[in-house]
Amino acid sequence: MLETSEHLHRILDTLPSKPGCYLMKNAEGTIIYVGKAISLKNRVRSYFHADLSHDHKTRRLVSEIAHIEWIVVGSELEALILEMNLIKKHRPKYNIRLKDDKRYPYIKIHWNEPYPKVTVTRLMLDDGACYFGPYTSAWAVFQTLDVLRRVFPYLTCDREITGQDKRACLYYDIKLCLAPCIGAVNQQQYRQMISDLQEFLNGHSEPIIVRVQNEMEKAAEEMRFEKAASLRDQLKAMQSIVERQKVVFAADYKDSDVIAMARADNEACVQIFFIRGGKLIGREYFVLEGTEDTADKEVMAEFVKQFYTEAAEIPQQVLLPQEIEEAQIIGQWLRSRRGGEKTEMVVPRDGQPHDLVLMAAENAAETLQALRTQWQADAHKQEQALAELQSALQLPNPPNRIECYDISHTQGVATVGSMVVFTQGVPDKKLYRRFNVEGAIGAPDDFASMEEVLTRRFKRWDAAREMDLSTSPTAVPGSKRDESFAFLPDLLIVDGGKGQLSRAMEVLQKFELFEKVPVVGLAKQEEEIYFPNKPDSLLLPRHSQGLYLIQRIRDEAHRFAITAHRARRTKQGMASVLDSLPGIGPVKRKALLKYFGSVDKIREASVVELSAVPGINNALAESIKANLE
Repeated sequence: MLETSEHLHRILDTLPSKPGCYLMKNAEGTIIYVGKAISLKNRVRSYFHADLSHDHKTRRLVSEIAHIEWIVVGSELEALILEMNLIKKHRPKYNIRLKDDKRYPYIKIHWNEPYPKVTVTRLMLDDGACYFGPYTSAWAVFQTLDVLRRVFPYLTCDREITGQDKRACLYYDIKLCLAPCIGAVNQQQYRQMISDLQEFLNGHSEPIIVRVQNEMEKAAEEMRFEKAASLRDQLKAMQSIVERQKVVFAADYKDSDVIAMARADNEACVQIFFIRGGKLIGREYFVLEGTEDTADKEVMAEFVKQFYTEAAEIPQQVLLPQEIEEAQIIGQWLRSRRGGEKTEMVVPRDGQPHDLVLMAAENAAETLQALRTQWQADAHKQEQALAELQSALQLPNPPNRIECYDISHTQGVATVGSMVVFTQGVPDKKLYRRFNVEGAIGAPDDFASMEEVLTRRFKRWDAAREMDLSTSPTAVPGSKRDESFAFLPDLLIVDGGKGQLSRAMEVLQKFELFEKVPVVGLAKQEEEIYFPNKPDSLLLPRHSQGLYLIQRIRDEAHRFAITAHRARRTKQGMASVLDSLPGIGPVKRKALLKYFGSVDKIREASVVELSAVPGINNALAESIKANLE
């Protein structure tokens, strides 16, 4: 057994020999790994055995474990489902996980409505609708719907459909809506069209084409030439879509997903081909993180679990390049997801299925290479931008950590300061922070607000530094430093000109950081950069990467400040209620909100309590009370 703390020893000694999930945490309390086991006791204790077979990734994981929690479940299948949900929720850094999987887009058909619409959503619910996806590109989803709408002109408006409207909208005139609103089609005809659209998405297009062909010929025989021409155009559009779908099997072949993978360094790219009705109707790729030191069969197993947790449809068959770990329990889970119908996981050895797996693997390799080229190009741009800023601003080192601050308010009310952090030229959103500025009552003072925000920021840094240096036995147990404030920036940017910059300089001097933290002010008009104690400003070259990075950082600080300000303003409930009160201007309004916190609390206050607010006399308090009631 590896050397472990007394705390971990106690946990290991009390582990139950039952199936369940375990959550491993580091010293900061962050979940760094989630796993499952048939026997929690045997599985978790195995991490701490002095076993030479442990790979580098596992040894690093074990070195960071400070605490372990577990959840007992009734079966291995329950443990599998719980593990997947916990990984999705916490995204632990030592687990294999889908990259950027916060919310993939889906196509949604609203069958629960009388006249179903077709929309794009990022949330799959059990609401009676039909979903297709997930897709990795929202742009590709909208492109698909744009093509389908020309064939199946579904509703996009919010009208209540009665069939009695006098006029249809423009979409009817340009043949992008069937106009059930004016009774041009009835509900049954409209729902049939949506059913056809769904069958198209499922890859089952032949019966629809045959039916439309027959309807067109019948309309022509009956000399309804306008209807026949409309059906002819629809038929051509459908055939143009079908022509792009490659036939790979007989039409009665099982609906299948073909999955293969390519790997390089610590990244893995998985390609999926979707075979429906014997045709290759689409493909998607997904990137996985945390795959280092992990065997291909384990990486593929984790992908299958995570992808089919998100997938709107489970096919009859999944074709794989090799056997995967936990195949039996995964198969049992897929069967439960299909309502009891079996999903076969097959590793084809020859024939066309084998060729398709190889083609998917080749596509995965090409996609991963293209992505790596793009990532390297982006990294080069970021390195170039940081190098340009180092040179232009005469910094001792590249500014690998840049902090930018902005202030947002409405006439001095609900003032919020934003702090955004860019690391290596990339936004580090987990380090963003916002500050609810109290300040002095009166006209809005952006300079004082900036001073307050920066003072609070560097007080947090001072506290974190003291925590690192402190060996006091009276330190609060379990206390931890905030990584947003624990480190000093390589460059500090304040959004504003010389006034904001001077306040930032005063704060840095107060904390004896003026020589350690480079600071500049960025004026909004001409993107001028102002330096401390220098009369002239700097204009970076218009097309330089350094300028683009500065603009991105400033825009992000502005966006974050406005978003936070709007949220605070809404929470305070100030929207126009106080503005309409006689005798209440910006100063008194701010004083009231500061004193009570919200309009509801002002409304509940007595005249005596209102009179206690600075600037509110008894007569004005009675007026406020009367008007709010």
